[in-house]
Amino acid sequence: MAIGVHFRLLGPVEVVASGVRIAVGPPQRCTVLAALMVDAGRQVTVETLISRVWSDGPPERARRALQAHVTRLRRTLEQAGALGGPDAPLARRSDGYLLGVEPERVDLHLFRLRLRQARQAAPTERLRLLRDALELWRGDALGGLTGNWVERTRQDLHREHLDAVVSWADAELLAGDAAAVIGPLTESARRDPLLEPLIAVLMRALYAVGRPVEALDLYGATRRRLVDELGAEPGAVLRRTHQGILRGDLDSGTRPVTWQPSVPAVVPAQLPIDVRDFCGRGDELSRLDDLAEQSRHHATAVVVSALTGTAGVGKTALAVHWAHRVRDRFPDGQLYVNLRGFAPEGAMDPAEAVRGFLDALHVTPQRVPSGLAAQAALYRSMLAGRRMLIVLDNARDSDHVGPLLPGTPGCMVVVTSRNQLSGLVATGSVPLVLGALSPGEARELLDRRLGSGRVAAEPDAAGEIIERCDRLPLALAIVVARAATHPRFPLHALAAELRAAHDRLDVLTSDDPAVDVRAVFSWSYRTLTPEAARLFRLLGLHHGPDISAAAAASLAGSPLPEVRSVLAELARTHMIIERLPGRYTLHDLLRAYAAEKARRTDPGAFRGDAIRRVLDHYLRTGYAAALHLHACRDPITLPEAAPGVVPEILLDHEHALRWYGAEHAVLLGAVEQAVSAGFDTHAWQLAWTLTDYLDRRGHWHDWIATQRAAVTTGRRSGEPATEAGGHQQIGHAYIQMGRFDEAHVHLDQALALYHQAGELPGQGQTHYSLAVLLGRQDRHREALEHARRCLVLFRAADHAHGQALALNTVGWVHAELDEHHEALVHCEQALALFETIGDPHGQGESWDRLGYAHHHLGHHTEAIACYEHALNHLRRLGDRYWEAGVLTHLGDTYEAAGDLRSARAAWGRALGILSDLGHPGGEEVRARLAASRPST
Repeated sequence: MAIGVHFRLLGPVEVVASGVRIAVGPPQRCTVLAALMVDAGRQVTVETLISRVWSDGPPERARRALQAHVTRLRRTLEQAGALGGPDAPLARRSDGYLLGVEPERVDLHLFRLRLRQARQAAPTERLRLLRDALELWRGDALGGLTGNWVERTRQDLHREHLDAVVSWADAELLAGDAAAVIGPLTESARRDPLLEPLIAVLMRALYAVGRPVEALDLYGATRRRLVDELGAEPGAVLRRTHQGILRGDLDSGTRPVTWQPSVPAVVPAQLPIDVRDFCGRGDELSRLDDLAEQSRHHATAVVVSALTGTAGVGKTALAVHWAHRVRDRFPDGQLYVNLRGFAPEGAMDPAEAVRGFLDALHVTPQRVPSGLAAQAALYRSMLAGRRMLIVLDNARDSDHVGPLLPGTPGCMVVVTSRNQLSGLVATGSVPLVLGALSPGEARELLDRRLGSGRVAAEPDAAGEIIERCDRLPLALAIVVARAATHPRFPLHALAAELRAAHDRLDVLTSDDPAVDVRAVFSWSYRTLTPEAARLFRLLGLHHGPDISAAAAASLAGSPLPEVRSVLAELARTHMIIERLPGRYTLHDLLRAYAAEKARRTDPGAFRGDAIRRVLDHYLRTGYAAALHLHACRDPITLPEAAPGVVPEILLDHEHALRWYGAEHAVLLGAVEQAVSAGFDTHAWQLAWTLTDYLDRRGHWHDWIATQRAAVTTGRRSGEPATEAGGHQQIGHAYIQMGRFDEAHVHLDQALALYHQAGELPGQGQTHYSLAVLLGRQDRHREALEHARRCLVLFRAADHAHGQALALNTVGWVHAELDEHHEALVHCEQALALFETIGDPHGQGESWDRLGYAHHHLGHHTEAIACYEHALNHLRRLGDRYWEAGVLTHLGDTYEAAGDLRSARAAWGRALGILSDLGHPGGEEVRARLAASRPST
């Protein structure tokens, strides 16, 4: 019997004194105790306790109710101490409470201690410690309690329990007792059928006791669930376990599997450039340091939900500066995104942010499921077991960041927002409200950037500057930049200019205490050269998170060298920020001020011309990039470029991809701006330039969004062919996402509109998409009809590339129907056309399909020659995915010809490429290699 007072929350919440359970009271009081127990030995603020206990919204007298619960809990603990001594005092602190008990007397903390000890222990001792840890569990954590914080904590503890179960099962297998784990693991798998490490260790246990068929059935069921529910294939460890069982060489006992999600070889480091001469905010930095330390052992990912405060108060600067200070504590990387919650053009969609993080984590497009929920689940899986720092900047509200929050301990999230994110606070995150700098901190900022001697010489003037800037860092930075640029200007003269600016400015009616910072903007704006002032106003018209120097030159209609010097002036005065070399952005307040100045200063025609120029810039550069990706696309007629447009020169395919990567978000904004500003031709043509890039990168949601613009503008301008093109592209995007019913709807609309317009190539392209769609649904006879119709239409239009595409498609569908002679006829015709046109990619595809048909006709020598031709074309283009497919087919043919060594070599090269790409098709190639081992 344990002596002393102990606390339990791994089951119903209990206080136990020398083996005797002490009644705690009603559920709400149990929640108060649990909220203290998870931080035993550490102070918990009153605000945090209230948010945990009343997470659905505190009552009016929440503090009084909390005090009443604490008073009764003290009596309970005194009673427990009398029975079991020593007692566990519940002490009041200045702004919270502290449960004065050693963490090891709380079952949760003892559980975690045993797990830490087990990681360092020898195998036999490790097994004992893991058994001891799991024996502490008496059911679901926080049993019988309800509320958002309770549910979130319960889920996180459940994940910790599952991790411990997997570790224990590994240890039992290592000790040779596989039978002991099958029952518990089977029960856990019923509750969590998608937890891959759990499924993998259960498969190993079944294999170890002579039940390999059940292990394989379990893998099959799990894979179907993963594909159906998450749109993702099993991870590497689960696949290796499966292959080991298939080969009969799985070492189930001596090599315990530690599951790791697919982690990139390059650790993401996305933090923006640190703030130069950062000063002040000592209390906030210390609080963040404390939270980072707590996150190592916290039950959930720590979310600093409210680095909140008014615009210009320095939230982003603090978050980025602190993140740079502690990045070494997060060895698995740092993720950053500006959610643009208050940007004039609208906030970033959470789906875009999740997808950006998956890209940073090197998740290939083929592994990204469709739908935000599934993508967020994959993102959380990628973070599981990692120690990463995530900075979510400029969030609009709590819902804006929900999909971006990790689900397991170890990660820390810092969120900045102008709004109080009460929804996050209610779930247990920690608020930090940021106010203006203190007078001392503001004076330190002036000392550092202007020199203490200059400030000390004019203390009154320095004080006036500080107060007229409302002690806001953004305003002070602008004023200091002006003073630093003119070191001989006395501070009292600068203060006088600023005083006059305040007197002259018509302050907007607002309850925002930061509006008076407009006076600082106005004063600094008037000090700019005319060229810089003009460009600053124009930047307020630009949609998108940032802008390149070349795009700024087009916006201004000026030569690039001149604009570079103007941008440098704006950066020196802190009116813009050089976020990355050659890319510039504005603070939201400055962007709004710039747009206001443009509306008040520049005629509408002047503003419209600038918008036209920058849209021309993106359209002409994007058109060149699109042709680098697909040289044989049907050309479109671009509107004549306005004078002063400076398109970027893209040298090759790789250069085009880099440009698309840098401008992705900007281009999406450009499409939206073109629609809203009435530039309909620019809108649909910009969408056209993005098609291949968005498809190949797997940004299918963005593909759909941009093509909706084509539908809108085509309908608005009465151009059915443009509207049809948008529907056709949306339909093909839905095919890629596996949403076949929606694809059918859009493709049918496209076909009707193309008929109305009498546009034969468009009808042919739509029938091609329908053939692809029906082929994906294994409706090959129907697919063949559409492929044939596609061919008829392209012939009627005398469209050579379309005919080649159609012939190749007809041939491929014949091959799927085992009609290989017909496949040869059509693919040979397609090849001849592709050669005439000069489309190397089309030639590579045709040679591959010819090889496939020859293989199935038993013409192995001819098939091998076809595949070698295909590889020559595709390697020159750098299309590694198609190259892997051809190598797989080549290996199949070598195997059929009896040359197993060459077959394995081809499959090995294919597997290497697919593994590099993270493509799930590698599983089939790996199975071929396993089945072809000489021992079998």
